[in-house]
Amino acid sequence: MHNANRMTSTDLAGIIAAAATDKKARDVVILDIRGKTTIADYFVICEGDTDRQVRAITDNITDVCKGHGARALAVAGLKDASWACADFDAVIAHVFLPGERTFYDLEGLWGDPAGERAV
Repeated sequence: MHNANRMTSTDLAGIIAAAATDKKARDVVILDIRGKTTIADYFVICEGDTDRQVRAITDNITDVCKGHGARALAVAGLKDASWACADFDAVIAHVFLPGERTFYDLEGLWGDPAGERAV
């Protein structure tokens, strides 16, 4: 992270989870993937009930993070909005429709049940 506050990836994951919760995201999970891959330290995974809510959650995540000095490197999936993804380098936010979340099962692929934190 490059900002004056020296935000850690753990801090950023918490900010992203809170921003998702602010838009009524369901089943918000912070998944610690450190040591399993070099693509990120954390995934923040959540879901919205509709494509409109998936967009609103993703937009709020990017806006709140920007206010904390963290800008997304990329945001994808907003057109279809069945799965949107915002890449903040050390933390990647995944916002799903419920069926998509079940299908891709990121928690099952990357998770350690003891390492998950629900918000």
